Amino acid sequence: MRIYFSEAYNETGVGFDTTRKAVRVARLLGERPIEGVCVVAPVAASFDELAEVHDVAYLDALVGGEPYSLAASNGIGWDPQLLAAAAASTGGIRDAALAALEEGRSGSLSSGLHHAKAGKGHGYCTLNGLVVAARAAIGAGARRVVIVDLDAHCGGGTASLIDGVEGIEQVDVSVSYFDPYESRPDARLTMARAGDYLDVISGELAEIAAPGSIDLVLYNAGMDPHEDARGVSGITTEVIVQREELVFGWAARHRLPVAFALAGGYQYGDFTLDDVAALHTITIRAAARWN
Repeated sequence: MRIYFSEAYNETGVGFDTTRKAVRVARLLGERPIEGVCVVAPVAASFDELAEVHDVAYLDALVGGEPYSLAASNGIGWDPQLLAAAAASTGGIRDAALAALEEGRSGSLSSGLHHAKAGKGHGYCTLNGLVVAARAAIGAGARRVVIVDLDAHCGGGTASLIDGVEGIEQVDVSVSYFDPYESRPDARLTMARAGDYLDVISGELAEIAAPGSIDLVLYNAGMDPHEDARGVSGITTEVIVQREELVFGWAARHRLPVAFALAGGYQYGDFTLDDVAALHTITIRAAARWN
């Protein structure tokens, strides 16, 4: 199973967990290898690919930093390396999507994806790599791509960008109302609490119509629902383990290719960035087991 990562993901001075944790996860994979997993470098997404999803005026702002309010609209700032780092991370989830179509399972150590809109960044997200990846999969012959978003926060950026795009839909279970949107047939948002989190996810997966017609699942596997990673009290490591078994087990039963991204998960208090990285390896181990 290929996991895409490049040091370029982190080569920006815009410092936040979203742009720093991938290197920690990669280090853990080197220190504690997972059988059947290999880390490979992606090809960065090109300007033209990004322009299929994002407004050129926004991309130009990311290139030159002007106007700064637009260039830094992700909420964490801008520097001259930001676009290259975000394009590398976006290329990772795109390459993972294309690999999963051929091989069944793949992933990328990408995060900061689902809040970015067409004309601006938002919520620590600079580029919407999920939509770039979904479009690439459609371009490669997929007819139906389902984005399963289990980040703590709503994927409002993704919902806005897939509106009217044939073949792409989203199922979104959130525990925070940040970046909300009205549910519609191709983008369904459901809120959950700690006590019913797994039941809600199981129910939402069961509600997906005609799963056998899905060509690719893009899984935004956020760790920020976890109670120690700025999530919700009661969503423990064991709950996260069960969640990943639910997702990958459902996909395996229906013989669905899955490409996953890290998504959210943040250090807080005594819970360090290395602790966050360890949580993200739960997803990788589950994917490898069900591959």
